[in-house]
Amino acid sequence: MSIAEYINELLSQEEYSFSWEELQKKSTKTKSSLINELSRLVDKKQVVNLRQGFYLIIPPRYSKIKTLPINLYIDKLFKYLGKDYYLGLYTAAKFYGASHQQIQKDYVIATLPSNHNIKKQNIVIDFFNISTWPSRNVIKKKSDAGYFNVSSPALTMADLIHHHPKIGGINRMLAILEELTEELKLDDINDLLLWYPYKSTIQRMGYFLELLSVDKVLINPFYNYFKNKKYFPVLLSPKKGQKAGRVDNKWKVDVNIDLDSDL
Repeated sequence: MSIAEYINELLSQEEYSFSWEELQKKSTKTKSSLINELSRLVDKKQVVNLRQGFYLIIPPRYSKIKTLPINLYIDKLFKYLGKDYYLGLYTAAKFYGASHQQIQKDYVIATLPSNHNIKKQNIVIDFFNISTWPSRNVIKKKSDAGYFNVSSPALTMADLIHHHPKIGGINRMLAILEELTEELKLDDINDLLLWYPYKSTIQRMGYFLELLSVDKVLINPFYNYFKNKKYFPVLLSPKKGQKAGRVDNKWKVDVNIDLDSDL
């Protein structure tokens, strides 16, 4: 079987990726023949060498944009890597209709050790690696290629707030946070507060929910979370060399930036 024939077989089954090991099992060709054929397909931009030993298929309907929706291959990639993952941040927000700004890359949260970011053709993926893996708030969604993992609305919001200095700042995402509040559910919030490890992020999230006039039913769990906890003032947007000053809100959040939503 040629690689082209193998690719057609995979596409007929709505599979858009394969590993070198899978290819070798399917073909009786020599290693050098397979490498040469793969190189030709890569040159034609019909195949992308995404990670060493892992390849994406770019079918004709995606050939103009030279990329592939990440939900069509991310689960298989991380099974190949043997790691846990979920689609997060702006990428997760898109699945909840919160995509006010066009984001030109995808974001994946994964277990350690760290992954190198990917930039191949128009495929751009930034990885955020974490040591505390979620015990809840990761949802399975279905694509044409099978199931994939994505953060729940509550975890997506928390992650956006937590990582905001690395992904464009609060004002860039404020409209998306507003849109995400429409997807929040009480059970999702309660699950998040059972395990989420960053108290300062929970403070900021509570502040934003109140600022955005979210239903009190969804804010009450945050009030209860802090009832018997000792917590200290934090900057809304952490800045090196700057400490939180006097605060006048129950969340002890020092609003050190001007908030400007473009929604």
